[in-house]
Amino acid sequence: MKRLFTFSLILVLLFFTGSEVLAQCPMCRATAESNLANGGTEGEGLNQGILYLLGMPYVLVATVAFIWWRNRRRETDIV
Repeated sequence: MKRLFTFSLILVLLFFTGSEVLAQCPMCRATAESNLANGGTEGEGLNQGILYLLGMPYVLVATVAFIWWRNRRRETDIV
């Protein structure tokens, strides 16, 4: 139980102390703003791409954790 509390506390602290999610490097931001100002559409997906790249590791870890949990539960049901 203590492990779960420690893990949850660390996870919450990481969420609240993280930098802004929609931040880009200055060069990427300037290029995207310039492109959008000139009528281009390449800069529209920049933030969504960043969020996609940010979320993928969490989805993968959650999937592996779920599979592990399901298999572990099956092992305890058999015994």
